[in-house]
Amino acid sequence: MTKPIMAKATAVWLIDNTVLTFTQIANFCGLHELEVQGVADGDVASGVKGFDPITNNQLTQSEIDKGINDKSYQLQLKYYAAAEGEQKRRGPRYTPLSKRQDRPASILWLVKFHPELTDGQISKLVGTTKPTINAIRERSHWNIQNIQPIDPVALGLCKQLELDAAVQKANAKKILEGEASSDDESRKLVSTSQSLEVEMSETEKPETVSNSEVFSATEELNNEEIKEPILDAESLFKTSDSNEKD
Repeated sequence: MTKPIMAKATAVWLIDNTVLTFTQIANFCGLHELEVQGVADGDVASGVKGFDPITNNQLTQSEIDKGINDKSYQLQLKYYAAAEGEQKRRGPRYTPLSKRQDRPASILWLVKFHPELTDGQISKLVGTTKPTINAIRERSHWNIQNIQPIDPVALGLCKQLELDAAVQKANAKKILEGEASSDDESRKLVSTSQSLEVEMSETEKPETVSNSEVFSATEELNNEEIKEPILDAESLFKTSDSNEKD
C-alpha cells in the first residue's frame, strides 16, 4: 500500500484539520492538486465525511507536524505490518447492472466459437461465475432456449485485445499438450483477426484456380472449332478429272 484508503475522505479531513498545502495533500492522497482545491472549495466530494488518517493508523501527528513546518516535505504513509504481502483480490471483474443481462449471450458465444477457453478465462473476460458457465455449456440454464450467442466485444463486456490474448494463451497451452492436431482445431485456437485472414485466403485460392481452368478449357474449345480441313487446288483438279473419265 503506497496510498491511503478512502483518499478523498482523507483529503477532506486533512483540509479541515491541518494547514498542509494542497500539493502535500495531493501527493499523499494520490490526487491532483486541482482536485484537492476543488475539495476545499466544495465543488468535489461534497457531502463526503472526513476520514481521520491518524486514528485509522495511516498517518502520525509527528508526520503532519513535519509537513506543516516544511512546505516541501512529502508525507509518508505509516508502515502497517498487517498489510505486508497483501495482494489484490482476484476474481471476476465487475460488470455494470445494465450489461449483466447480456452475459449469458456472451458466454454462449465464447463456448460455441472458442471451446478451447477454460471456465476461468471466460469468467475473467465477461465477469461471471463458473456455475453459470457450466450451466450454459451443458445447456441446463433456465433460459437457455431464449439465449442467442453474441460477441462479448460487441456487447462491451471485454476488449478485443483481451479476447485475442486469452485465445492465444489457450492456443499455446493446447500446443504444449499436443491436442491441436487437426487444421480445424488449429484454426479455432488462433485469434479472431488471424482466423478471418485464413478464411479469406482459402476462399480466394479456389476462385483463381477455377478461373484459369475455365479460361484454358474455353480456349481449347475455340481452337478446335476454328480448325477446318485445308483444301488444295491440285487435289480439286484431280477429283474433277476423275469424274469426267467416269
